[in-house]
Amino acid sequence: MKRIFGPYAYSAGPRDLCWWDQTIAAPEWDRLDGDTDTDVAIVGGGFTGVSAALHLAEAGIGALVLEAEAPGWGASGRNGGFCCLGGAMLKDTAMARAFGPEAAAEYWRAEAGAVQFAEALIDRLNLDVDRHSRGETQLAHRPKDMEKLRRRAEQMIRDGEGEPEVIEAQDLAAHGLGGPFHGALTIPVGFGLNPRKYLFGMAAAARAQGARICAQAPVTAIERGPHGFTLDTPSGRVRARQVIIATNGYSSEDLPRWLSARYVPAQSNVLVTRPLSDAELAAAGWTSDQASYDTRGLLHYFRLMPDRRFLFGMRGGLVSSPAAEARARARNRRDFEAMFPAWAHVEAPFAWSGMVCLARNRVPFVGAVPRQPGMFAGMAYHGNGVAMGSWSGSLLAALVGGEDRVPRVMQTPLARFPLGPFRRLLMPPFYIARALADL
Repeated sequence: MKRIFGPYAYSAGPRDLCWWDQTIAAPEWDRLDGDTDTDVAIVGGGFTGVSAALHLAEAGIGALVLEAEAPGWGASGRNGGFCCLGGAMLKDTAMARAFGPEAAAEYWRAEAGAVQFAEALIDRLNLDVDRHSRGETQLAHRPKDMEKLRRRAEQMIRDGEGEPEVIEAQDLAAHGLGGPFHGALTIPVGFGLNPRKYLFGMAAAARAQGARICAQAPVTAIERGPHGFTLDTPSGRVRARQVIIATNGYSSEDLPRWLSARYVPAQSNVLVTRPLSDAELAAAGWTSDQASYDTRGLLHYFRLMPDRRFLFGMRGGLVSSPAAEARARARNRRDFEAMFPAWAHVEAPFAWSGMVCLARNRVPFVGAVPRQPGMFAGMAYHGNGVAMGSWSGSLLAALVGGEDRVPRVMQTPLARFPLGPFRRLLMPPFYIARALADL
């Protein structure tokens, strides 16, 4: 594999204290032992890959997932558990300029549809995912951001996009939303969940339908031949008629070679506290179970979980090493204490980081890999892959079966970033600009 971060980023170190690993035991995954044939080989065992396997298997198409580590080892097993609107980093007006108003409107409907898809899947499979939160709440960190939230609510009402709730600053306490905020907007779409339980539930359903999900099966090469593809792994060779690439922020530059410089992984850090007492919750004024985030460009995301542990995360980390990981975790802790000073004494025994995936055009991609007939890819969810990644897996399964249900915006081929293997150098100026805009 050829990746743009150093080896530490892809080691066990960044996720060594991941809370989700404590919540449900991993099943005994399949192991690849020798050569095998399949209809569709899926590279990557996260939300996208496992969802694709499930929907292929339900359609009677043979599916084999090849995961380099264990399913859920990457971002799907170490995210914040926000099943919510998101996937693109473009604003409404920018997307309309880039793709046209109709295509933009189609995409925004798709974001809500992705959440509805995940919700329906959880209900259909009867999954216990520790669900909570009535939609998602965005909190204004400056007075001028509250003005923007009011305008957004007005626009949503005009466009018939649900019933948003504007919460003024003086009413935050009554909603259990304590903190240094200037008001909030609740959009009744989305919820919080345990991502590991969600992924493992999908995986169990896929396996029950006949899909194979193999751990410790890193793909080292993919070659196209006259009758399909050959995928090499250390434990065997897989021959497949079609291939799905579902590696997102943990992609390799050469699997396939087309991917080189067409994505940028960016780190996100999370901590989880011990369970909080009623007195501690009251001291901070935070008693809501709403999945929440603030209005910063370099946002903070946080939620009180059903077991009364508090999860707090933020974007961060531009280099990867044990020392850099320690600094990123410390920075996340400082921001947590600054936002909730009443909890400065509260231990957070769990802290970890993972990679989100960015595209140059700042929208997700689901479609065919150019010049590789029979190969498809789904990726670049910009830190919002719970719903979007799950839905994209179903879209990829449909593409394999000859049905194209992908929104036009998401079909736009991934463009290359400048600087090629050195494109991470673009991130510091980007982060600095966003941090200055947050002041």
